[in-house]
Amino acid sequence: MLPCIAHLAGLQLFISCCRAFACHSTESSPDFSLPGDYLLGGLFPLHSGCLQVRHRPEVTLCDRLGTFNDHGYHLFQAMRLGVEEINNSTALLPNVTLGYELYDVCSDSANVYATLRMLSLQGPHHIKLQGDLLQYSPKVLAVIGTDNTNQAATTAALLSPFLVPLISYAASSTTLSMKQQYPSFLRTIPSDKYQVETMVLLLQRFGWTWISLIGSSGDYGQLGVQALEDQATVQGICIAFKDIVPFSARVGDERMQGMMHHLVQARATVVVVFSSRPLARVFFESVVLANVTGKVWIASEDWAISTYISGVPGIRRIGTVLGVAIQQRTIPGLKAFEEAYASADKGAPRPCPKGSWCSSNQLCRECQAFTAHGMPKLTAFSMSAAYNAYQAVYAVAHGLHQLLGCASGACSRDQVYPWQLLEQIQKVNFLLHGDTVMFHDNGNPFSSYNIIAWDWNGPKWTFTVVGSSTWSPVQLDINETKIQWHGKDNQVPKSVCSSDCLEGHQRVVMGFHHCCFKCVPCEAGTFLNTSDLYRCQPCGKEEWAPNGSQTCFPRTVVFLAWHEYTSWVLLAANTLLLLLLLGTAGLFAWHLDTPVVRSAGGQLCFLMLGSLAAGSGSLYGFFGEPTWPACLLRQALFALGFTIFLSCVTVRSFQLVIIFKFSTKVPTFYHAWVQNHGASLFVMISSVAQLLICLTWLVVWTPLPTREYQRFPQLVVLECTEANSLGFILAFLYNGLLSVSAFACSYLGKDLPENYNEAKCVTFSLLFNFVSWIAFFTTASVYDGKYLPAVNMLAVLSSLSSGFGGYFLPKCYVILCRPDLNSTEHFQASIQDYTRRRSST
Repeated sequence: MLPCIAHLAGLQLFISCCRAFACHSTESSPDFSLPGDYLLGGLFPLHSGCLQVRHRPEVTLCDRLGTFNDHGYHLFQAMRLGVEEINNSTALLPNVTLGYELYDVCSDSANVYATLRMLSLQGPHHIKLQGDLLQYSPKVLAVIGTDNTNQAATTAALLSPFLVPLISYAASSTTLSMKQQYPSFLRTIPSDKYQVETMVLLLQRFGWTWISLIGSSGDYGQLGVQALEDQATVQGICIAFKDIVPFSARVGDERMQGMMHHLVQARATVVVVFSSRPLARVFFESVVLANVTGKVWIASEDWAISTYISGVPGIRRIGTVLGVAIQQRTIPGLKAFEEAYASADKGAPRPCPKGSWCSSNQLCRECQAFTAHGMPKLTAFSMSAAYNAYQAVYAVAHGLHQLLGCASGACSRDQVYPWQLLEQIQKVNFLLHGDTVMFHDNGNPFSSYNIIAWDWNGPKWTFTVVGSSTWSPVQLDINETKIQWHGKDNQVPKSVCSSDCLEGHQRVVMGFHHCCFKCVPCEAGTFLNTSDLYRCQPCGKEEWAPNGSQTCFPRTVVFLAWHEYTSWVLLAANTLLLLLLLGTAGLFAWHLDTPVVRSAGGQLCFLMLGSLAAGSGSLYGFFGEPTWPACLLRQALFALGFTIFLSCVTVRSFQLVIIFKFSTKVPTFYHAWVQNHGASLFVMISSVAQLLICLTWLVVWTPLPTREYQRFPQLVVLECTEANSLGFILAFLYNGLLSVSAFACSYLGKDLPENYNEAKCVTFSLLFNFVSWIAFFTTASVYDGKYLPAVNMLAVLSSLSSGFGGYFLPKCYVILCRPDLNSTEHFQASIQDYTRRRSST
């Protein structure tokens, strides 16, 4: 409380010093003051111009500024009209009259002076300090004003400790919505928060991402520019150039020349000018002087439809002007009211009564008078702003209506404190000429904007309403056909640093602004999501994308399906092989005691045929989607089956060589081999060794179904993981070793009796086996696609078929086609012939 008391004491000292310095007599002005049961205060800029440097703490005399403010005059008259209508009404405030104290706030000092006078007590004209501010009753109950954010912030700060309602008709800064700092502030003009959002939506609507941003000194322009920059940046809009027009700016000075130079260098077609009217005038006069043309200018509501700006000589050459303007509203009878006021006072300008320059509210040395033909012109811009002031007066009246209980037909005339009235004003909800008047919790009105475009098609400047903006949330509705663009063929101008990239091309930022970029196509396997145009995102594991793609596509899952033509061919060949194996087994069983079958190995042939059949059966595990059992068995079963077959071939060839060539030379070894069942023992040991290798393979390097993603970007290959495992390589090398052994033993027996000589067929089949696997591994090194399992199957099928064809088919031929060769006599003759040849050599 102590800082507040100290602050108020300083204000009291200020106003007392002002009065002691300059005022000696008081005299009221009928234009600025009206007695009534309840007084309202009004703050209006009746004069404007360039402020001079002050060397003493004096209140500025408004007529020293030299320029009468037509716009402020219309606001002034709108409040007077509103009070007169309310006093003449028998419904709103019956048996109660409103009075007013109106002030010309042409400067900050005049604004403070007026605020302090309104805060003073009725009579002694000073502010009385007391502990309970709720019981403080200043001269006025509420204040209407002021015209700009800076003055409104000052007035609101002074009135807030007393909770005197301040309803502004023109201060739109978002900072004034902070209730902790300005608890008694309300307004009838929309907050700049919505204006900024509307401007950003307007920029987005036409795809303008490279803009210049100009503001004016003061809270309105600087805060507006900052908010616009923040929101535009979030929405991907870049600020090519930003500057503030200072209070001291003059047309043609070095500061404005530099601003025009940078504005041209920025190469932005769109320029947003968030400025107050006086500094916007300086800015556009500089634009015309520098001959800056061919641009789109986005206007803030303070100057969008102001003739003060459109009247700048040569401004029609600058390009297209779009703007945000408060909704157009008309006060019925305002023009007639002003005409009647001018007609009632036909005197020429005259000196004010003695002392009235301080005691009257206008603070001037010469009074202003108008005639009916020389009164200020009421433009659309002034009418809209005047309606806001008019609306504020009615908001106060409706608050009093509720507070005084006037709904019963008569008002109570009780004493009213400002804070009581503030509570009621915040709750008002009424219709005024068809418009709903009410306030949000933060004191902002329920309102909307018009989107306008300047129109120079006629003999004089005018504007066209091309759209509207409503909230919340903020939504923009524009009829683009109503806009006349300055370019050729009425095309919407472009304002971008870099043109949009082709589909699937990411933006690589060049420099500091993300709007300036080069286009680079996304690599294969990545895509460009529209939510992030600056980074290519990887596709999912089950997806793929070509170069320069903006979407991912599902990968095709491939495996050797049962229904494919390749599968049918392999299935038919494998089935045929199985049938041949089965037929051969039956044939050998039927002729088991014949010399051909006994020489081929007798019952050992069934083990060989069974091992080939097992290897052939493993091929069915290559078809269809890989499963865990199929992956475990398909390679291991073939490896083990082919090992048994090769072991039998090896031991059979070795045994024939021993019998015919070494039985007489090394009889001890031969007898040991026969007595210990060397053939069976070798087959068993060899098979067990391969079995151990396969088991180790299946346990340590377990083949499992897997989805392969690396080989083909657009495919998911379903396969088993055995191909690169050490177990698979060991099993394959072991069979290779057995093949070499079988080949060596068969070659040693190349000169055996004809009926026992298997060297040619076995050698051919083993060579074919080698060639088939060499072809497979060669193919696998250069091709890793969908049909690689089919190539693997072909190699397996070739190995099995060559083994069967080289060993069993010649014997089947003899049994079936040459039964004369399948006799004991023929075999004995063949052996005797071999013995004679051996003896002769």
